[in-house]
Amino acid sequence: MSGASEEHFVLLNDVKIPKLGLGSSYQQGGQNVNAVVFAIKECGYRMLDTAVHYDTEKVVGHALQAVKDIVPRENLFLTTKLWPDDYGYESTMKSFQESCKIMDVKYVDLYLMHWPDVHVESDNKRRTRAETWQALQDLYKQGYCRAIGVSNFLLPHLQEFLQDCSVIPHVNQIEFNPFQNPQELLNYCRKAGIFIEGYSPLGKGQILQREPVVTIARKLGRTPAQVVIRWSIQNGVTTIPKSNKEKRVLENSQVFDFSISDDDMLLLNNLNENLHVTWNPETVVF
Repeated sequence: MSGASEEHFVLLNDVKIPKLGLGSSYQQGGQNVNAVVFAIKECGYRMLDTAVHYDTEKVVGHALQAVKDIVPRENLFLTTKLWPDDYGYESTMKSFQESCKIMDVKYVDLYLMHWPDVHVESDNKRRTRAETWQALQDLYKQGYCRAIGVSNFLLPHLQEFLQDCSVIPHVNQIEFNPFQNPQELLNYCRKAGIFIEGYSPLGKGQILQREPVVTIARKLGRTPAQVVIRWSIQNGVTTIPKSNKEKRVLENSQVFDFSISDDDMLLLNNLNENLHVTWNPETVVF
């Protein structure tokens, strides 16, 4: 078993968040119970990422039940996300309760607003976002979420959003890899005390044949996937690669027994192309 289960960062509220988690996307090909159970039992993963929009909460719930005698719930870090179809105070509370029911859990470790836009009918989207965040704040204060945050919020989104927060988001989950490395956003979040969690660390495979990733991987005797995952972690960013293939799930976890040199980190840190391989939140204008 890898050292994944022992490696953590610490959020502003002193909650420990694993440096590596298992990501998911849409259920059809996005995640299955066997892969999640394998990740927990055989690879040391202790963080699971899901969302209402992915339709994978049921998969995660079944996996939690399958491993409960081996890894207690309190030793796992569970993230789920609220889709903007359910923004608004009451609908947020209802959606959260439904997510907990589907996964058969009493609390989540991290609850995120999944997208900066509002998809419900609203004559004031800023107010709707603020009401939604108030619901998350109440869930946090009541102990149903150990941490709360946002996902896909860029600098202009946060600059407005933080004006309406009494609890600063603990996490901003964004697309993050060497070719999507938004330094201005990272610096802003770190100054504000918002921890960065990265999804799509492998760029959906599009970056794994790019230089200097391939050369650095060859030099280290590692795979390109392991190099870009390790790069995220060495940059202080939790990362959540996803795969249904046991070989890949294991490979992605084997990143705690090597380091990338300072020189090679510098090379990788200078590759940003603002490459989006998934949703682009730049289309959301406040």
